[in-house]
Amino acid sequence: MTGTTRKGSGRTDRGKVIITCAVTGAIHTPTMSPYLPITPDQIATEAIAAAEAGAAILHLHARDPETGKPDQTPEAFARFLPRIKQGTNAAINITTGGSPYMRVEERVLPAATFKPEVASLNMGSINFGLYHLAEKFDSFRFDWERPHLEATRDLVFRNSFKDIEYILATCYDNGTRFEFECYDIAHLYNLAHFADRGLVKPPFFVQSVFGLLGGIGTHPEDVAHMKRTADRLFGDQFRWSVLGAGASQLRIAAQAAALGGNIRVGLEDSLWAGRGRLAKSNAEQVALARKIIEGLGLEVATPDEARTILALKGGDAVAF
Repeated sequence: MTGTTRKGSGRTDRGKVIITCAVTGAIHTPTMSPYLPITPDQIATEAIAAAEAGAAILHLHARDPETGKPDQTPEAFARFLPRIKQGTNAAINITTGGSPYMRVEERVLPAATFKPEVASLNMGSINFGLYHLAEKFDSFRFDWERPHLEATRDLVFRNSFKDIEYILATCYDNGTRFEFECYDIAHLYNLAHFADRGLVKPPFFVQSVFGLLGGIGTHPEDVAHMKRTADRLFGDQFRWSVLGAGASQLRIAAQAAALGGNIRVGLEDSLWAGRGRLAKSNAEQVALARKIIEGLGLEVATPDEARTILALKGGDAVAF
């Protein structure tokens, strides 16, 4: 029943922290940073370097190599997935979020095609405001960027119960497990609803998202409230990870690691590596996350340790 704590057999992975790196995403546009990977070669190079720096999981989107616009076609992913798999042992996570402007059938297609170890799954609909980012720039490199941002004044990122069911039905028989992206407290309850129905199975990999306009904020109490609620709903049957948008990235990462959580970094979530300093690579952010983890006396999980912790099927069982 929703609201009851789900008990398990206990955890033996204390002290191991999984770093996920979200390499490019669909939020930031090319004008915002010269270091944002756009082409297949850039995405592959950045992903492999992030894994070498300590990322156990690589969360991947694709882009049009000419314009940097989000591209959710399987063909776009096929240009870099085999190279990343050959270049690293990291588990690969393919987005089903895509871009908020896309239909769910379009968003799920790469994960359905390539059957990755992990796929992201947004656990509820939210207002998804990026329009305030447009105000920071006088001009843009590409014509699509400003309209893309401004249109989010009237954008609801749809992730209905029907949409979630569709993604689960499409991917679960492939052995793909999910990074459940929870942008607000209600999304944790949505996940509990699907767990109660037996449509998702533990261990749940809960990715709490802080700082996107339309979702929960970045105050330390917001982070603690997410953790308390997930603890109450899922007991020891989940692994908690966080991502902080923008300048809040490393502060929230540090709080979460201290609370026993895992960390997601990457240029999808933040373009920064310190106050007023653009990150020159995804690997730079992974290195900063690693310093936080090791400074707390914890250890960075290897890809194979992450596979054990999250019950992943292994890199030999994907379709790329």
